[in-house]
Amino acid sequence: MELLLNASLAEGYHSKSQQARVMTERWVADNLYCPVCGRSHVTRFTANRPVADFYCENCKAEYELKSREAAHCGRLVPDGAYHTMIERINATNNPNLLIMTHVGELITNVVLIPHFFFTPHIIVKRKPLASTARRAGWQGCSINYGAIPSHGKIFIVREGKVIDEACTLHRYAQASKLNTADMQKRSWLMDTLRCIDAMPLDTFTLTELYQFEAELQAQHPENHYIREKIRQQLQLLRDKGLVRFEARGVYRKVR
Repeated sequence: MELLLNASLAEGYHSKSQQARVMTERWVADNLYCPVCGRSHVTRFTANRPVADFYCENCKAEYELKSREAAHCGRLVPDGAYHTMIERINATNNPNLLIMTHVGELITNVVLIPHFFFTPHIIVKRKPLASTARRAGWQGCSINYGAIPSHGKIFIVREGKVIDEACTLHRYAQASKLNTADMQKRSWLMDTLRCIDAMPLDTFTLTELYQFEAELQAQHPENHYIREKIRQQLQLLRDKGLVRFEARGVYRKVR
């Protein structure tokens, strides 16, 4: 897998965003396998498709590509219109997200975020455009990359090194156990995983996880039995093989 963008493709484009788009899209078309099924390449959609940029002819997985010139993904990934994004998530028709970072022509990271890791909680509103703007009142959004559980950040390239394809495919297979179209169930799974990620050690206790009770209550105000829900989510995650039961009230993260 080549980790250099073809700078010659940017010739004739004056906008930095256009230059980045043609270089990064060509890289994906020329280098990327399907991280869902392992097909040797993905196919570019016809131009101006409103959502996805690429798809797999084998498993039909769809991908949207976001790129930025930076060493790392950062905390927030700019996206499009806020209300459109929320509608896509709730309708469960949003594509998988590919985030690429590069420093100059050198690709530093390529990360897959499976579509079933998206919940309204990770979408951050941006300030609406001023009344004097051409699209006055339009409100964009950003994806809170930092709030996505570690199981949903599947690296294809990490810190300038290509990850073994078998490892990437295995990580997707593990993550796919969390795939559910029920947004309430999905939100609870993702929020619980995020709390588990925040634990400093791989082994943690139920009592330690209860420290997130107030935070989870704020995110799920309709639920008045947060501790019971935490125990339920741990049971589900254990059954899916994403946490391990060690002893009464003691659990271990599964990487």
